[in-house]
Amino acid sequence: MSSQASRSDASRSRLDPAEDRRTRILDAAEACFVRHGFHRATMHDVAVEAGMSPGNLYRYFPSKDAIVAGLAERDRAAVADDFSGIESAPDLMPAFAALARRHLAEAPAEKAVLCVEMWAEATRNPAMAAICRDFEREISSRLSGLYRQAQGRLAAPAPGADPEALARLAMVMADGIMVRRALSPDFATGPVIDAMLALIGAALEGRFDPTGTKPVSASTHPEPAR
Repeated sequence: MSSQASRSDASRSRLDPAEDRRTRILDAAEACFVRHGFHRATMHDVAVEAGMSPGNLYRYFPSKDAIVAGLAERDRAAVADDFSGIESAPDLMPAFAALARRHLAEAPAEKAVLCVEMWAEATRNPAMAAICRDFEREISSRLSGLYRQAQGRLAAPAPGADPEALARLAMVMADGIMVRRALSPDFATGPVIDAMLALIGAALEGRFDPTGTKPVSASTHPEPAR
């Protein structure tokens, strides 16, 4: 048994019975969505995976959309915990880099597959689209706040990139990494994550602006000689 599974079991043992069942259902749903795809997975599949009757499952989650809302709520709590840890770190960017590697490289590839399944379902399911949109807003707000805080600690030679624009760009890059992990089991995430972190660091320090939101001064880019 992995150390992560051991920690999960230890945490679960401290939950009350109802919360324990909710956690078991959410874990089972993740496994089913990855194995069958969100659209094909049924509530019966989730019940079997969770080791309970369909009737008992419906007591906690009346639909797949409700399960997804529960997964999103759990992920939001984890994100809040992750970012609170970064914001209290003495050096923000190394802590952020460790978080990025943990989620984009070290997490099981099944997590990436699950994300792609949810995004695909969001293109045709308004409830799923709303859940994804709310979660993305949460991540964007957390990232832009972190970048603003990091810029406040830097003695940069020039104003850094706009934190909101940089957060959107970082999310696009992270989404691309997740898609590649889901589609290509042998995809090497390390060099891509290193490049992403180097780009974000340079943008925060004002060495260049990949977002295109800062005005370009004539002194920075003089006109070519005629």
